[in-house]
Amino acid sequence: MACASATPSNPLYLCIDQGGHASRALVFDSRGVLHASSLREVGVHVPQPDRLEQDPEELVASLHAVIVEAVASLGDKADRIVGAGIATQRSSIVCWDRRTGAALSPVISWQDRRAHEWLSRLAAQANEVQRRTGLMLSAHYGASKLRWCLDHLPAVTAARREGHLAMGPLASFLLFRLLEEKPLLADPANAARTLLWNIRTMDWDPWLLERFGVPQEPLPRCVPTHHPFGILRAKERRIPLTVATGDQSAALFSLGALQPGAAYINMGTGAFIQRAFKQVPEADGLLTGMVYFDTDRAVFVLEGTVNGAGAALQWAEREWGLENIEAYLPEWLARAGDVPLFLNGIGGLGAPYWVAEFDSRLIGNGEPWQKAVAVAESIMFLLQVNFEIMQKFPPVPTNIVATGGLAGLDGLCQRLADLSGLPVYRPAEHEATARGTAYLLAGFPGDWPEEKPGTPFEPKQNTGLRQRYQRWRAEMQRAL
Repeated sequence: MACASATPSNPLYLCIDQGGHASRALVFDSRGVLHASSLREVGVHVPQPDRLEQDPEELVASLHAVIVEAVASLGDKADRIVGAGIATQRSSIVCWDRRTGAALSPVISWQDRRAHEWLSRLAAQANEVQRRTGLMLSAHYGASKLRWCLDHLPAVTAARREGHLAMGPLASFLLFRLLEEKPLLADPANAARTLLWNIRTMDWDPWLLERFGVPQEPLPRCVPTHHPFGILRAKERRIPLTVATGDQSAALFSLGALQPGAAYINMGTGAFIQRAFKQVPEADGLLTGMVYFDTDRAVFVLEGTVNGAGAALQWAEREWGLENIEAYLPEWLARAGDVPLFLNGIGGLGAPYWVAEFDSRLIGNGEPWQKAVAVAESIMFLLQVNFEIMQKFPPVPTNIVATGGLAGLDGLCQRLADLSGLPVYRPAEHEATARGTAYLLAGFPGDWPEEKPGTPFEPKQNTGLRQRYQRWRAEMQRAL
């Protein structure tokens, strides 16, 4: 069986991206040039308004399919693949049987909030939880989901009693199922989103485990981002997988080395704004996270989360009977005129408000296109609130990098520039998560050029937008 050994002159890297709506496999070279890609859409199940699940077996099958397809499409060039990496949805969890790998629970998505009422009993410890984890006490993160599985799923209870339960981040389950060694391991970016991982000790925290009632035995062992996780099989090929991380963490590195003065925004199902630091930063209402760790470097971030980005547009389609909003948004965003305001709590209000149950609503009236634009602008407004908090931390931000599917909308990127007063840059390569994973696999190369130049958006005077933003902030405070 073929296995990557001697490093070829122009090595290739297989990057696996398991997201909320699709599984992807992409192959990049050591200069960040894309050589192959494959995609499979995956389903989402919403059994109740505050629940969102996915089928673990469907995710595993989709990944097997895209890996084989991407590698096969390379032909003889596949011999140049020297390593693989995986980036996944953070905060999503799975329980499984460590003997067979069979899933004992659905994938409970990061968007799922089923345990928020149970979580309220820990409100008095919220400050200490944040001090240890860098996170807010929120049902979006893994701890309360894992506890829910222990309390409500008989198969999980039985496996724990019999000593063969494994549970933890989605990334850990996928590593177990995809790699020959069936490792039980967790990287920092995904372990950190469980509310059970201490950002300073970089390991499971006994105090947190006790508070949430989650046993340590079934949890994966914590290891660095860059680690010999195991061997990935793509038909006859055996490829060492050496990087595991979260999707938003990987996306930060899509353009290479992080810029101290940049704010990074990635807009997909949710929208996330991050700034990188070498030490652990702290700010009220924002999250502190670790996006990379190995023996040579540690990269921390301040992060603001908007749960309802693409998810809010999908909500509008269902709620108001609008079809294919994203296809029409380029035209609608370019139209002149005032639009109503949308108070966007789809998926629960994230940073900096943190309200699990929030009644999303339209303030004012409008035609269907105006309603859609109001939802789109609400994403920008929520990002701007978080950005204004981040601006207080030196160095002063000088620019914004925008990636993700929704960043393809010129009207949104221009609004980002107009609201922030900073230039916004949108790379031509939209697959930020996979390209960032390739950069990590390549070992932080100094030369990581873009194959094609991206699109800049310079800030313009937009009085109407700024007035809507100020009215929106007032309406949010009133609603809260």
